[in-house]
Amino acid sequence: MISSSYRGRFAPSPTGPLHLGSLVTALASYVDARSHHGTWIVRIEDVDAIRCRPEFTQQILATLTSYQLISDEPVRLQSEHSATYETYLSKLKQTAHAFPCNCTRQSLQAFSGLHPQICQSDVEHPHSWRLKINREQYQYQDLIQGDMFFPDDLDGNHPVLKRKDGYFSYQLAVVVDDHLQGITHLVRGADLIETTAQQLHLYRLFGWQAPAIGHIPLVVNQAAEKISKQNHAKAILNGDLTTLKRALSYLDINADKASNIEEALNLAVQQWQPQRLAQKTTTVIAPEDLHFL
Repeated sequence: MISSSYRGRFAPSPTGPLHLGSLVTALASYVDARSHHGTWIVRIEDVDAIRCRPEFTQQILATLTSYQLISDEPVRLQSEHSATYETYLSKLKQTAHAFPCNCTRQSLQAFSGLHPQICQSDVEHPHSWRLKINREQYQYQDLIQGDMFFPDDLDGNHPVLKRKDGYFSYQLAVVVDDHLQGITHLVRGADLIETTAQQLHLYRLFGWQAPAIGHIPLVVNQAAEKISKQNHAKAILNGDLTTLKRALSYLDINADKASNIEEALNLAVQQWQPQRLAQKTTTVIAPEDLHFL
């Protein structure tokens, strides 16, 4: 029963089917929402039409449904909201917090792909739009990792807001979407810690309240590489109770006694104690789960 103002979400990118690492993240956000009697929303982050494919969107939603992870509200597709992102990019332009950039990847190789200075570019040639950053320092209390301090995350790189090909960046789209959807709590993977300061900066520029944020440990292989589509992680089976129990184990939840998916999710809500995951940003995949790689 939904009875609180808590609003959480899971927002996968449809660049491939759902894998074990994604299921762990989906479960963490879902269980946290349910433990607060809150709303849980699914959003598809398909703003990058080059890498994202509609068939993967359908596969991801079907897999989530098979595990009874169903959005409480209609699923939002980022690809349908480019005009909205353009509106908020225009606000940053108007306040001189965004600037055009003609730089190429080759010209930025000397800076390892980062963009450390405000370039002298124009809009008459192919250009991206970048966020003008400064040396502000951000600090927040992570729901899982504890006190987080970002002393220099905004020093040395002006991130892209809109690419030369016209597609908007994750950074802009995710902040705008989370605000417009009223997201109050984010439970996501620890790989996104490095983007947090940029997002907090955007929240400040727009004058919005940032959500409470918690980062769960990433499931990694023996080489400390994230279990991801980029690293060829295998698609999980739909509605498989054993897979669900294994995914929950990475959240320090024991659902071995569950005889079906509903029972496993109920046990997960009862056992959810995110502080058990504190001070840990990765967890190595168990030997019995190597078949997911």
